[in-house]
Amino acid sequence: MKRLNLKLAAALVAAAGAVGAVATPAMAAEEQFVPLLVYRTGSFAPLGIPWADGKLDYLKLVNERDGGVNGVKITYEECETAYATDRGVECYERLKGKGTGASGFDTQSTGITFAVSDKAMVDKVPVETMGYGLSQSVDGSVFEWNFPLLGTYWTAADVMIQDIAKKEGGMDKLKGKKIALVYHDSPYGKEPIPLLQKRAAKEGFELVLYPVTAPGVEQKSTWLQIRQARPAYVLLWSAGIMTPTAIREAQASGYPRDKMYAIWWAGSEGDVKDLGDVAKGYNAITVHNSGAEHDKVYDDLKKFVYDKGQGSDKTAKNTLGTIAHTRGMMISMLQVEAIRTAQEKFGKGKALTPDQVRWGFENLNLTQEKLDKLGFGQIMRPVKTSCSNHKGDDWARIVQWDGAKFKVASDWYQADKTVLDPMVKEAAAKYAKEKNITPRTCEN
Repeated sequence: MKRLNLKLAAALVAAAGAVGAVATPAMAAEEQFVPLLVYRTGSFAPLGIPWADGKLDYLKLVNERDGGVNGVKITYEECETAYATDRGVECYERLKGKGTGASGFDTQSTGITFAVSDKAMVDKVPVETMGYGLSQSVDGSVFEWNFPLLGTYWTAADVMIQDIAKKEGGMDKLKGKKIALVYHDSPYGKEPIPLLQKRAAKEGFELVLYPVTAPGVEQKSTWLQIRQARPAYVLLWSAGIMTPTAIREAQASGYPRDKMYAIWWAGSEGDVKDLGDVAKGYNAITVHNSGAEHDKVYDDLKKFVYDKGQGSDKTAKNTLGTIAHTRGMMISMLQVEAIRTAQEKFGKGKALTPDQVRWGFENLNLTQEKLDKLGFGQIMRPVKTSCSNHKGDDWARIVQWDGAKFKVASDWYQADKTVLDPMVKEAAAKYAKEKNITPRTCEN
């Protein structure tokens, strides 16, 4: 009996050791987990598929070409949301603790971002929203876990107004004009409204709002109203199947496509290539250039991933180098560089906790030299984040469809800080009060 007890005790000690190993995966693991929320189905799928492929392709490239991040392999798992908030929350809950813990959620949805941001604060998991999300989350003193990298819908709307003003001969020339916003009637579509209202009051133009019920395949009445109102410009906040529908209805109603400005999610080749000359003149904002074939990242992707039959684009549509696929790669690149940056502080070759990766997001410094080395030097501008600025640099420009491809149609812009900064500060302070958050003290 005594002998059996000794065996039992030994087994319990071994089991305790095993439990301890499971409970502290970041100490022993040599893999870093990245969750991939995607929408390959649903009304936004035309955008979501190449976007998801780009994210996945870059993680594959890092593993195949570099052996991971300083020897730490990237593991990943896709979770289909179909752009539905409830499904996105389910994906978040299922994946947040997997492996070493989620290194960062790119939710791919403003609604999902709204839903998981409060959870992320408690779970201590970073939320990466490149070009979308909560516009006030630029303020890192309040939004410690949110990173709206490279821009928000407020910065996008401001740049659109700047480019329109430049075409008109100055900001003062907007006074008395009508500018319409046709938007997906969801948190995503409503996000630019506060900025546009602020700009309208400041510059004296009339803002006219036209919500479109999801999925956006019925817009005839909207464009009939636009034909009657005759706005000088139309800003389009759409995605997926809503976008080509809007362009076709604009043509049918006689509204000129060169007077339309689309948000970046409505400005990729998949939105317009089947329309050809119907979309000619259509403007879109972008945080990066279109894919340049001679950029090193594309050569590497072909050599290390696609030539080995491991590419994610299984549709034979050749989305490599397109705007949506490139943006997906940029998202994963920023995720990987946050991990790399965090390893500089917490240990090279070590798998990191989500909290440690959060520090990496907050201390990104992608100089031109670093971007050149990564193969993104001609795709995007340098970006640097800090405790107080979780957006980093918000460079954006306008591209225009010529009937066959998008061409750069403007210089790089940045949002007007005199307009944006007070809005961010006010909205962040309101959020902190509502959520009982004590803002951090940021030295930078």
